[in-house]
Amino acid sequence: MSLPGRHSLLWRLAGALALFCLLLVSLYADVGRLLVQAASYLPESTRQVLREHAREAEAAWREGGSAGVDTFLEQLREREGIWAVVVDEHKHSLSSMPLDEVEEQRLDFVRRLDFPVGRPGSTPTFYVPFSDGQARLVLELPQRLDPRQYVELWELLLQRLLPALLAVALAVLLYRLLIAPLAMLRRQAAALSSGDLSARLGPQVTQRKDELGELARSFDHMAERLQGTVAFQRQLLRDLSHELRTPLARLRVAGESEQDVEALRQRLAREVLQMEKLVGDALELVWLDTERPRLPSEEVDVARLWDVLRENAAFETGWPVERMPCDLPTDCRVFGHLNGLAQALENILRNAIRHSPQGGSVRLGGRREAGDWLLWIEDQGPGVAESELEAIFRPFTRLSAARPGGDGFGLGLAIARSMVETQGGRVWAHNGEPGLRVHIQLPAT
Repeated sequence: MSLPGRHSLLWRLAGALALFCLLLVSLYADVGRLLVQAASYLPESTRQVLREHAREAEAAWREGGSAGVDTFLEQLREREGIWAVVVDEHKHSLSSMPLDEVEEQRLDFVRRLDFPVGRPGSTPTFYVPFSDGQARLVLELPQRLDPRQYVELWELLLQRLLPALLAVALAVLLYRLLIAPLAMLRRQAAALSSGDLSARLGPQVTQRKDELGELARSFDHMAERLQGTVAFQRQLLRDLSHELRTPLARLRVAGESEQDVEALRQRLAREVLQMEKLVGDALELVWLDTERPRLPSEEVDVARLWDVLRENAAFETGWPVERMPCDLPTDCRVFGHLNGLAQALENILRNAIRHSPQGGSVRLGGRREAGDWLLWIEDQGPGVAESELEAIFRPFTRLSAARPGGDGFGLGLAIARSMVETQGGRVWAHNGEPGLRVHIQLPAT
């Protein structure tokens, strides 16, 4: 099993999931560490409050002695609801109430203000020395000043809210990455199915290099081909209906006015033959445009094929073979479909003969260009206007006003171009000196 290319959605999804996991672990670890550090020590504001309590206790001791200390401790217990004592350097109480055994034991576990608070759930006891360094205030940390009071809330947010927020961010990222383009594709597909043939996804999606970009480009290509096919078939239907009116009108007039039965039969056969050719050419053009058939390819000797085509043309038109020379090198061989290429060359040849002056010639030439052969068929007619060089390859285009030989239906060159394009080639034209030169480019063998 081979892995997809580096622009595949697989790598984007893997990257998004990896980023999500890394962010989740990193934020949990880093924020958790910062939370523990913030809750392990007293902030400076809390230390200032405890120092202020110690100054009040020192002032009460100096001004009122044991009675003053008693009053201070009573007021402190009422304000903060904590246990507190004032002791000297020998851990003797400076209040009128001596320390009991439990309180004396608690004095062995007091800590300075810059020490850690301790594990959650415990009640830390701190001491703050007086200015003389002899006595000190020992007190429990008030609940309102405990830096650990919001630890559980922060842990809840860290363990519940943070992953949820990251999951929402990942969902938004995946939506923009996957769902939004698919929703746009669904809307444009619905518009296309409802008859809006101009529906396209546009560069926002088609310029992506992943599978969705490939899907968008395929959709736009399909929509363009569908729009072109429908427009082509509508135009072809209009042109075909117009072209059929002329022979039908002639048949109606002949049926109403022709007295000679044999002449009427000949006219009828001639008009039916023209209509059959018109319908046949139109159906073939539609088949080439809509089906885009993959014709089997083989090595084709263009010079030998031209010999066959010009002999047929000489028999049908009365032109001598010498007026249709071939100037191709002897090694001119292309890779294509024999019958399809023969039909394309024959249509171009007949078109050139039709528009050639009296005594003119039609010449086949070519040269090798890298991996292709560039062929051309040129006549000695008046050519066409530069603005019409592309129009002559459109169905039912006839420039009889500019060139002699206005018979035909204007389908030959259109069929020739479509037939060559199905073989991986190109057909275009430009004016020569004189005449019109039609180029054919096909892959060389």
